[in-house]
Amino acid sequence: MAFAAVVVVALDQGVKALVVANLPYGTVVPVLGSALQFLYVRNPGAAFSFAVNMTWVFSIVSTAVVVAIIVFARRIRSMWWALVLGMLLGGALGNLLDRLFREPGFGRGHVVDFISTPWMMPAIYNVADSFICVSMVIFVLLVIFGVNLDGSRALSAKQQRAADAAGAPGDASVADGHRASRPLMDDPRAPRDGRDSLGHDAT
Repeated sequence: MAFAAVVVVALDQGVKALVVANLPYGTVVPVLGSALQFLYVRNPGAAFSFAVNMTWVFSIVSTAVVVAIIVFARRIRSMWWALVLGMLLGGALGNLLDRLFREPGFGRGHVVDFISTPWMMPAIYNVADSFICVSMVIFVLLVIFGVNLDGSRALSAKQQRAADAAGAPGDASVADGHRASRPLMDDPRAPRDGRDSLGHDAT
């Protein structure tokens, strides 16, 4: 998880440094026509330019998310969950660093956004936002497929019913009608001359 978080933060901050140094502010730079464009802006709000007047609130929320993920990490034994929370942690840290250390001041800094995909959404975002969204998609998939934090798989309702049925007392004898009618132990009163308990010849 720590490795994934470090990679995301390094990639996010490195790309943002290149954007600030090389892209003109507020000018659209086509990359793949209108499908992908670079548009350097500074966002005082949340991801995808939402709630631009609540910078302090999102700084506090981002800090709380980072602390919660670090504390929660002790319970993780699954590589997939470590990857998901690592990407989420890295994305949250990437934008939090902007809010803490960029202009106009500590805790009120504007996040550098530059990725524009008008065909998909009107908002402008960055590398950290992208990793946050990808981590949420994987999060949902892990929940759907029942992958637990320790790497085990949760049983479906059908599997749980089958497991309960297999573990119920007496099921092994009831499952087979022939076996259910047979005694588990030989009757000591049964005749010893090759006949069954009803006097029929065993042969």
